[in-house]
Amino acid sequence: MNGLIIYGAEIAARTEQFWCSIKHAARIKNLHSRYQKFIDYGDAETYRAKIQTIRNDFKDLK
Repeated sequence: MNGLIIYGAEIAARTEQFWCSIKHAARIKNLHSRYQKFIDYGDAETYRAKIQTIRNDFKDLK
């Protein structure tokens, strides 16, 4: 069961990286594996400049 929960969390993390890779405005306790790649909340200029790169940045996965 634990493996299934971790698997689901990883799917959610990768989906969030592709569709909405913005860090939360408030700090969150439990960060998922992809969160460090996200753009800071409110940084629209960086978002526009880097969104395509972040959406395709899955090279670390084998």
